[in-house]
Amino acid sequence: MILVRDLKIPAGTPMEQLPALAAKKLRISPQAIASWKLVKRSLDARKKPDIFYVCAIAVALSVDEDRLLQRSKDKNVLRYAPDRYQLPPAPPDAPRPVVVGFGPAGMFAALALAEAGARPIIVERGQDAQTRQAAVDRFRAGGALDPENNVQFGEGGAGTFSDGKLNTGTHDRRIRFVLEQFAAHGAPESVCYDAKPHVGTDVLVGVVQSIRQRILALGGEVRFGCRMERLILREGAVAGIELASGENIDCERVILAIGHSARDTFEALHTQGLPMEPKPFSMGVRIEHRQRDIDRAQFGRDRGEALPAADYSLSVHLPDGHSAYSFCMCPGGEVIAAASETGGVVTNGMSLSRRDGENANAALLVSLPVSDFPETDVFAGMRWQRQIEQACYACGGGDYRAPAQLVGDFLSGRPSSGPGGVLPSYRPGVVWCDLHELLPARITGVLAQALPALAQKLPGFDAPDAVLTAPETRSSSPVRILRDESFQSAVRGLYPCGEGAGYAGGITSAAVDGLRCAEAVLDALHR
Repeated sequence: MILVRDLKIPAGTPMEQLPALAAKKLRISPQAIASWKLVKRSLDARKKPDIFYVCAIAVALSVDEDRLLQRSKDKNVLRYAPDRYQLPPAPPDAPRPVVVGFGPAGMFAALALAEAGARPIIVERGQDAQTRQAAVDRFRAGGALDPENNVQFGEGGAGTFSDGKLNTGTHDRRIRFVLEQFAAHGAPESVCYDAKPHVGTDVLVGVVQSIRQRILALGGEVRFGCRMERLILREGAVAGIELASGENIDCERVILAIGHSARDTFEALHTQGLPMEPKPFSMGVRIEHRQRDIDRAQFGRDRGEALPAADYSLSVHLPDGHSAYSFCMCPGGEVIAAASETGGVVTNGMSLSRRDGENANAALLVSLPVSDFPETDVFAGMRWQRQIEQACYACGGGDYRAPAQLVGDFLSGRPSSGPGGVLPSYRPGVVWCDLHELLPARITGVLAQALPALAQKLPGFDAPDAVLTAPETRSSSPVRILRDESFQSAVRGLYPCGEGAGYAGGITSAAVDGLRCAEAVLDALHR
């Protein structure tokens, strides 16, 4: 097949017109294209309101493809040869590896091991996706928080209750495999070709269950409601894990994909001497606008039916050296209660697959180097997170309502008393306040400078009635569990993995790191 890139088509035009554009670029008859598939699609809104898609398609021709490629002088015409991800089979009767955690990193590590015939055992402290969905819904409706089964813990990890964005700034041959697996298990086919693929929480709940069923069909085992209490060590190497129930699982290799919110597990592993270090991370707030205002700012008009809900990705480096940026932008989404510890408020963002909600929201984060942490030990950042979460809980009156303030009031230094044109979507509700009195000055000071600076890039970003809801503390891990070039800790046989261990940021990069760790385990099994 031949890859034809840089095909431009107005938004709203059927994609079925792409083969004719490709034929024109190839200087052949459209009838010479025997078959085609969309490989890449990105939206270009730089010349608003004239908006178009830039696409790449792979075509199979009824004419001599080699001869056509030889005569073509166009850099956007080249052979289509996608790299296929393959794993070596596990040795027969190899000891079964254990995967701790069933978020994106643990799930894809387990899937790779299962596909290789290694029959992994997966332990996850939370529950299956359906049970977890019910617990999250109860909590958002004002019910009690379940510290073991919530937005952070359970099948699919924190990513399940998000927008389900699968784009990543990293470049890795494994990404194609990750996207193809999502599509094979229920995500829309568009995740394989959209430049900014997304799934949506409503679809993700089914996708993660389908992946689990594939692992089970290949001989794997998934145990929910099983929290790892400690490692069982022998002569500096893994000999098994001990569960909170008191059960031991004997094993020689453990992929540790616990996520960034498993603070109790981090502390337990540290007491066992597992090498860790504090890691830079970010904290801030969620910011909400009306989605139609973001559409107009990005597209120069209402989007209508031809365009998707507009998103944004913003960053600013301030004159004093500090920086802020948007993260996990959820078009047509809502701010979600994401606490995992009793007595602490946490926010995150979530969208359904249709992205048709009234509001847009995103994390607005301040970058925090280790030198800014209030203390210097390995868990200083983690304690800082907890202190902020507990302060926000107290401000909310102890019922998990979240502190909120209008952007106009925040920039003027006065408390808010209620909403303007943007109604906050956070449930179980918000408490209006002055965030300057609640969040560290290191964070509020940067946000106050960043909001008008970011509005220079996206008009209306500092709209007076936009809503800031606090706190957004769990964007990444403040701790890194050290590993070497073999992906192992100093404790041999232990493979720290994913976002929680400090080696990823987002669903796709975490899944890719899970694949890398699975490869390392399979390599070790062959030695």
